[in-house]
Amino acid sequence: MSAELVDSADIPRGGQLHLIRHGDDFEILYGEDQLMGSWDSGSEVALAALACQRLGARGGRVLIGGLGMGFTLGAALKALPPSATIVVAELVPKVVDWASGPLAHIFGGSLDDPRVTIAMRDVHDVIVGSPEGFDAILLDVDNGPDGLIDIANERLYCNWGLRAAYAALRPGGVLAVWSAYPDGAFVERLGKAGFEVEEVEIDGDGGRTGYTIWLAARAVDEALVPA
Repeated sequence: MSAELVDSADIPRGGQLHLIRHGDDFEILYGEDQLMGSWDSGSEVALAALACQRLGARGGRVLIGGLGMGFTLGAALKALPPSATIVVAELVPKVVDWASGPLAHIFGGSLDDPRVTIAMRDVHDVIVGSPEGFDAILLDVDNGPDGLIDIANERLYCNWGLRAAYAALRPGGVLAVWSAYPDGAFVERLGKAGFEVEEVEIDGDGGRTGYTIWLAARAVDEALVPA
């Protein structure tokens, strides 16, 4: 099926995202790299479902890094109680526009849910500015723990960036990170930052290549960032 360019979006620090239509399906590309496709959303759903499962009935306050096509947000809304709040940090304004435009049928009104707030900010800045501000942080801003889309995103995955995420979580909170591939060195950095780490492999929809989700928990009885 032929591909149709629907729109392009400038990334503030350089580069472009492209929204592509394939019949009834859509994908978002960065250059030639596919970031997500509407036909393969199971891993984005699992990112939220697994993290929210660990929060239990308390729900609390959740930060989602990257709006994308809204699959993670939609899954979080289904899993969280009415008392929960969700902050979605998105750096590219047009991605939010797509949610109420060509992708509105995929979002299904999730941005209208009163639990949701959109922060047009770098998710790193939200994390650093929110000590013990969240019960869960869900990151899906690159294809893995590296700065593919924006080299500045490397600070999310380096040692001090992970310590900042640890500090932004309340005791018992969880950092969930989506990736298109495994990364042993990243697991080691999570451990050094003080997290208890679980690695989950998720099969892609339609038998596609599997994905990796890391669930990194801050201990309930530990109130300080590890030295």
